Amino acid sequence: MNTAVPSSSDGKKDAGPRQPKKGSLRPSHWPFIIPALVVVGGVIVFPWIFTLWMSVNGWQIGVEQHFVGLTNYQRLLTDARFIDSMGRTLSYTALSVIAPLFLGTLAALIFNTKLPGRGILRGIFVMPMMATPVAIALVWTMMFHPQLGILNYLLSLVGIGPQEWVFHPATVIPSLVLVETWQWTPLVMLIVLGGLASLPAEPYESASLDGASGWQKFRFITFPMIIPFLLIATMIRTIDALKSFDIIYAITQGGPGTASETINLYLYSVAFTYYDVGYGSAIAVVFFILIIALSLLLIYLRQRTSWLLGDA
Repeated sequence: MNTAVPSSSDGKKDAGPRQPKKGSLRPSHWPFIIPALVVVGGVIVFPWIFTLWMSVNGWQIGVEQHFVGLTNYQRLLTDARFIDSMGRTLSYTALSVIAPLFLGTLAALIFNTKLPGRGILRGIFVMPMMATPVAIALVWTMMFHPQLGILNYLLSLVGIGPQEWVFHPATVIPSLVLVETWQWTPLVMLIVLGGLASLPAEPYESASLDGASGWQKFRFITFPMIIPFLLIATMIRTIDALKSFDIIYAITQGGPGTASETINLYLYSVAFTYYDVGYGSAIAVVFFILIIALSLLLIYLRQRTSWLLGDA
């Protein structure tokens, strides 16, 4: 069997891929990767290894460090304050995800229509997302004031009595969720709006020919096709709400009492108020495992719905 020898355009035979000359150095990608590995190792890997090491040690400021094994983790199982903070964290996270998800999807559907001046309205709508958390906390603290706050004044206009908002244990978590919802609903809106812009027009044209109503189009076409985008928004909001600290601390410092003390605030108190670094490290490790578990669950759900958009 004859095999054709590839030749170049000038008629000369192609000798194939060039081999490096003797004594020459092969090009390497390691000089470009090593700096990044050093940064990742120093900023991410080493702190977590050090945190794991501290979590199995009894380490209090002013007291000699000593190895205690899993004692710090066993202590968590009987720590009522930690268990309560875990419950508050999960409830705060659930509310801080559900409310922005619903309102953000509704806003995306509105802004996806041919609304007059929708470009300007979109810009105004996303402004809360750009504000700094501490500034937001200070403004909302004034608005929550039982006597001087504008929220109670607005409620009085419709005949509703004054509320204690963040100054009562029963209403402090919903009030903080209100702030979180106001700030992060625009993020969900942007994610869902991007999903709506990528949807094909053919299913809607076919549905219109079949006489489908607007609700039927949303229920059977729009909603199933934007589920992957909703899951992305859910994953981002879940991680962000779980590690929320600045707004809660700036508004309530975990109060009244410990009614708004989430895991982050309890961890801060243990490590930087009581100076129990070893026990605080154990809380940080458990909290990190919780975040990883929820993230993996959401990623799994995202992969299960990827077929809706035809991606792998």
